[in-house]
Amino acid sequence: MTVPTNKLNDGTSIPQFGIGVWQVPQDEAEQVVSEALEVGYRHIDTAQMYQNEAGVGAALKSAGLARDYVYVTTKLNNSHHDPAAAKASLEKSLEKLGLDRVDLFLIHWPLPTQYGGAYAKTWEALVGLREEGLATSVGVSNFQPNHLDEIVAATGVVPAVNQIEVHPYFTNEAARAATQAHGAKVESWSPLGQGGGELTDPAVTVIAEAHGKSPAQVLLRWQIERGDIVFPKSVRRERLEENLEIFDFELTADEVASLAALDKGEAGRAGPNPDTFDWIPAS
Repeated sequence: MTVPTNKLNDGTSIPQFGIGVWQVPQDEAEQVVSEALEVGYRHIDTAQMYQNEAGVGAALKSAGLARDYVYVTTKLNNSHHDPAAAKASLEKSLEKLGLDRVDLFLIHWPLPTQYGGAYAKTWEALVGLREEGLATSVGVSNFQPNHLDEIVAATGVVPAVNQIEVHPYFTNEAARAATQAHGAKVESWSPLGQGGGELTDPAVTVIAEAHGKSPAQVLLRWQIERGDIVFPKSVRRERLEENLEIFDFELTADEVASLAALDKGEAGRAGPNPDTFDWIPAS
């Protein structure tokens, strides 16, 4: 199965589909990522706060694939926003991952009510890490339109991507539009929603039946056709295989519209609101 790639604004390319390892325990991450690589995944999305980078690194090492064949993303821990701490944290991540660089390094959350609201300084630090060669591309995650405007105005540098919550119950159109207006790509986290509601929604299941696909495959295909970069999480090999089998069918324009019409606005948001989220872990 050939996964399409998206061209980023810094001239590099990213596979449009991959696997996320949020909430995958450290002792399971190696097996999960190893199976994903065996199935054909070539894009791995982790984070310092997931506490499973070492497991991801072990899987990368045992797979024996050429470095350029696997795209690896990690994200800055909320406790390391101080520009002086960002470099040391990335170097520690590289050690755990067994890499000399990551393909993409993101600010995980803007934390506008923490660190004096100085997330533009954190962004400037990430741009410096890219210039040092520790990351090929740099971007942000969970940034709202005003957050994007501020960091671009302060530095003149547009993130390669903005990774945000997107699924039919919460299409997050304002953040998507702002990301695209700046010339960055949208990455979608929680693409299947949370709680399973969308997977049993009649608007989804009728489309799945029409195409002989699962509801999960329909939701993932919907986001692929909208141009978003998607990486669902699964710890089961059969689900890993199923999630990847979304490139042999297309949705109609009416089907795409009917899924977008499921949007519940802010009531559909499953994760924290980036304007108020302020959690900083102990380490």
